[in-house]
Amino acid sequence: MKSYEVNFDGLVGPTHNYGGLSYGNVASQSNSQQSSNPKEAALQGLAKMKALMDMGFQQGVLAPQERPDVAALRRLGFSGTDAQVIERAAKEAMPLLVASCSASSMWVANAATVSPSADTADGRVHFTAANLNCKYHRSIEHPTTSRVLGAMFANQQHFAHHAALPAVAQFGDEGAANHTRFCREYGEAGVEFFVFGRSAFDNRFPAPQKYPARQTLEASQAVARLHGLRDEGVVYAQQNPDVIDQGVFHNDVIAVGNGEVLFYHEDAFLETDKMLAELQGKLAKVGGNFQSVCVPRSAVTVDDAVRSYLFNSQLLSRPDGSMLLIVPQECQANERVWTYLQSLTSAGGLIREVKVFDLKQSMQNGGGPACLRLRVALNETELAAVNPGVIMTAPLYGSLTAWVEKHYRDRLSETDLTDPQLLLECRTALDELTQILKLGAVYPFQIN
Repeated sequence: MKSYEVNFDGLVGPTHNYGGLSYGNVASQSNSQQSSNPKEAALQGLAKMKALMDMGFQQGVLAPQERPDVAALRRLGFSGTDAQVIERAAKEAMPLLVASCSASSMWVANAATVSPSADTADGRVHFTAANLNCKYHRSIEHPTTSRVLGAMFANQQHFAHHAALPAVAQFGDEGAANHTRFCREYGEAGVEFFVFGRSAFDNRFPAPQKYPARQTLEASQAVARLHGLRDEGVVYAQQNPDVIDQGVFHNDVIAVGNGEVLFYHEDAFLETDKMLAELQGKLAKVGGNFQSVCVPRSAVTVDDAVRSYLFNSQLLSRPDGSMLLIVPQECQANERVWTYLQSLTSAGGLIREVKVFDLKQSMQNGGGPACLRLRVALNETELAAVNPGVIMTAPLYGSLTAWVEKHYRDRLSETDLTDPQLLLECRTALDELTQILKLGAVYPFQIN
């Protein structure tokens, strides 16, 4: 039976703005308060989805969230009509209003951790929504994320869904941004690679000093248990705390893996040799041949990696066994990074081609190609059981492009977030979107 890695990209929401909410994310903080262009952001994301579909890759779409999140503001003591809640929050606690308007759910690499059926004890694809409790504006996402994923992967014979882990610091979980799977074929048993920034209960693990380590070892272990993963099919590795302090807030900012290949920076991990040996040994036991491509610090510094998002790229398998790397334009603009990529592809190694995409609107808020997609390995039967409304096709691309053109603003500033009309625009757009994607009622305003 054939199997696929399907990339479900996050559709950028109508309230895409630069709130500078993510401490530790250099791009997010440095572009704070600038005016954004939600329409351009959504169209840039859709263009990437369409391009990958046209290249022959399986592609899906994951819907954005309702914003501003008026229900979250009510839980914080703001009352009255929806318009009054927004007005009060704007006057009394503008940072909370900005947080409630965040379109950060576009980066669906943080939506959940996914384990394919070939790895799990019950032979189903397992999803655990990420609690994202390190940042308030992201911690409010997981209830809607769970409903959207449930509507996309509804067949209980093939799919299992788990609630987010307890929303406490000890179980900080950032989803697939710190999770990679290695395998010979997507439908065969593989090795799941969990990267953590700190341990909640074991002080033998060093921690960063400047920026928070968002993923804990204990959260990763809990997800592995929930998914029924075998010990011999799991590897845990610690992210280098020094690179976290340089703005590497997730592992997918410093490493990316696919198939049997790990593409990583020399300074990405602690105890790198031990980790590589464990990955190689465990993958060999299931018939795989683990390979790694290390980018030396002498060629690309950590600062280069953070500014260009070289590693927040998509590493895709082509039919001839070679790899294609999808990178943002910022890689081309960085002389050292681009020189390295040219030498990498000309060497005739594992990564043979690089394609560049304009994702400036997302990049300015700290999210590149890898942030925008959630990878789900599916066999033919499981793919047929996915809600067909969320699988990208040429007609769906046309419908979503027209939908964005109809509903999205082309400029959004912090002042615009105080406009109650923005909430009505968002709800109108999302109500129509659920019909386009055949999701049913997944948003609070549709349910309550």
